[in-house]
Amino acid sequence: MKTFDQLVAETAAQISHLMPWDLADKISRQENLLLVDVREAHEFNAMHIAGAVNIPRGILEAASEHGYDESHAQLAQARDQQVIVVCRSGKRSCLAAYTLQLLGFNHVASLKTGLRGWNDYEQGLVGKDNLQIDGDDAENYLGRR
Repeated sequence: MKTFDQLVAETAAQISHLMPWDLADKISRQENLLLVDVREAHEFNAMHIAGAVNIPRGILEAASEHGYDESHAQLAQARDQQVIVVCRSGKRSCLAAYTLQLLGFNHVASLKTGLRGWNDYEQGLVGKDNLQIDGDDAENYLGRR
C-alpha cells in the first residue's frame, strides 16, 4: 500500500514540471498553451490563474476525449499542444499530468508549487468574476488545510 505522498512522488519523477516564473514567461510570450486547473469547481471559482479552464481531476479522463458527457473540447483537442496542469500545491496536478501522459498528451507539465507558489511569486489570481484577488487574501485561502 502507498500513501498519497508516495504516489505523488512516484508520478512526479515521471512528468515535466514548470516553476511559477517559467509559466509566467510562457504566458507573457503568449505561447499556445492550455492551462488546466484540476481543483474542484468551488476552489476554482474562489480563485484561479486568468485564462485557465477548470476540469476537476475526478472527470479528467472523460473530459480528455470526445463522446462523453464530461468531454471538454479544448482538452480533447490538445494532445499536441502545451498543457500545463495546476492545483493548489502541485500534488493533484502531478497525478493529473501523469494521467494525461498515459492518455497520449505529448507536452504536459505540472505547475510545481501550485497556486500557492504562483501567489508567492506575486503572480495574479482572479475570482469567478475575473476580478483580481488580493495577494494576502489568496495566501490566506490557499494556505488553509
